[in-house]
Amino acid sequence: MSEVKSAWERVEMARSPKRPIASDYIAALFDDFIELHGDRYYADDTAIVAGIALFQGQPVTVISQEKGRDTNERIRRNFGSPHPEGYRKALRLMRQAEKFHRPIVCLVDTQGAYCGLGAEERGQGRAIAHNLQEMFLLKTPIVSIVLGEGGSGGALALAVADKIAVLENAVYSILSPEGFASILWKDSSRAQEAAEVMKLTAADLLRFGVIDDVLPEPEGGAQEDPAAVMQTTRDYLSAQIGALCKLETNELLQRRYDKFRKMGL
Repeated sequence: MSEVKSAWERVEMARSPKRPIASDYIAALFDDFIELHGDRYYADDTAIVAGIALFQGQPVTVISQEKGRDTNERIRRNFGSPHPEGYRKALRLMRQAEKFHRPIVCLVDTQGAYCGLGAEERGQGRAIAHNLQEMFLLKTPIVSIVLGEGGSGGALALAVADKIAVLENAVYSILSPEGFASILWKDSSRAQEAAEVMKLTAADLLRFGVIDDVLPEPEGGAQEDPAAVMQTTRDYLSAQIGALCKLETNELLQRRYDKFRKMGL
């Protein structure tokens, strides 16, 4: 673990444009990735990159939130904020994974689901809620890793998992510190103060039992040594997928249910 940082410093590191993004992890961790597109209802959402791949020779389904690297790509990816069709695409692939007994790996990195008028008209809230409901019942292992920002229901829709890990300098919370400060104090400039109150760091989340594990990063953040972070993530996935695949389906589902009931969900 690196030296102690404030919650706001963690937020800034999680948002760093130099931080590895989901596509970097997909390229480093998985072989023969084949991206699949569309929700079969409306469109393909480029903020969700998902498909099938091999992880250490084992077929898996990978579902990620992609922020993009440069300005043009970030615009094309909607800065990693999915529309409802993105969550429907994710659920379509999760159901496919269940059918073919493939473990699911979710890579979470979003400031939150897109809250524009079009997204609301197409059922953003229902799409997220449907994912939450269905993920509780999927008869295949699910591992979710928060890479950077894990914002609100937009992140939770990919994080009802058997194992949830958060990178050391990532954050996972009900909304952004700016949004929290705006609602609680009517003053978004108090975001740094809000970050401390929200207990959104990996260490806080682990202490409260919201997540299962914290994945260490190099001093200065994941961008300082991406290869080391990829190896840490690879080792974690290898251990968790291996252990979860050994469980009987009924035990897997019961453990998942019990896990979230302890959090009051």
